[in-house]
Amino acid sequence: MDRINGKDIDLRVRLGGLSLRNPVMTASGTFGYAGEFSHLVDLQRLGAVVVKGISLAPRPGNPPPRVVETACGMLNAIGLENVGLEGFLAEKMEFLREINSRVIVNILGDSVREYGLLAEKLTGVKGVDALEVNISCPNVKKGGVAFGTDPAMAAEVTRVVKEGTDLPVIVKLSPNVTDITVMARAVEEAGADAVSLINTLIGMAIDPASRRPRLANIIGGLSGPAIKPVALRMVWQAARAVSIPVIGIGGIATPEDALEFLIAGATAIQVGTANFYQPRSAESIIDGLAAYLKTQGEDSIRSIIGTLQTEGD
Repeated sequence: MDRINGKDIDLRVRLGGLSLRNPVMTASGTFGYAGEFSHLVDLQRLGAVVVKGISLAPRPGNPPPRVVETACGMLNAIGLENVGLEGFLAEKMEFLREINSRVIVNILGDSVREYGLLAEKLTGVKGVDALEVNISCPNVKKGGVAFGTDPAMAAEVTRVVKEGTDLPVIVKLSPNVTDITVMARAVEEAGADAVSLINTLIGMAIDPASRRPRLANIIGGLSGPAIKPVALRMVWQAARAVSIPVIGIGGIATPEDALEFLIAGATAIQVGTANFYQPRSAESIIDGLAAYLKTQGEDSIRSIIGTLQTEGD
């Protein structure tokens, strides 16, 4: 519990079987493996750290340039660069076990089998509290179609991961679909304990002087404040469509941003792009949520989740 002017403020939330001291998490790919931010952020204040996505084998990622600043956001085409499962367990977990915060490992693969193997190998690893499944990856056996754009494939990945682990499973949904509620329901029915959304939107940028793409990969993922209205709308839709907890992601940088997502129905939120330009954003959001509850005369963050008032309510 936090305490403001002698009053207890309860920021605790639950994501299925996973309890968090507060609803503020860091988003995968924006916070490294936590050690990179340890001199800037009090890690034990965070609700959870979601580490950079992990694949079975190391990945070098895409060639540069692979990050471009855009109006109110950024495009990235990092290409899921990571140290691989073996490197992660050998080089990163020792530090993560000591941070006194929940650790959620984001996993990714090119096939359903790879997701299942990752789930099995991470189960029982001391310090790993939950898995977040990145289904925005292309399925190489299905012609490169992203798992997260096909409800049947998303459900299959979810089922295989659930069969391979007893850890809570969070499925990270792609916004690059026609109806986010279809995807949310598909993974819920397949056993997901929670969903997180949104992942990045697909975008591109061009240099008029050279008439060439600004990213070597041509296209990349758009994130930051520019995508917040889209993310907020999708979180609201998903929260109304499923009974499992929803984690909101997309352009969250301030307490007010976080509150919008919580009021829309998110149980927790993740801070992403803001970590690059204001590394202490997550801490300021935690403080802001506690202050907001005090001004509202509330003593629990759970009392405001899903309280959006619309016409007819």
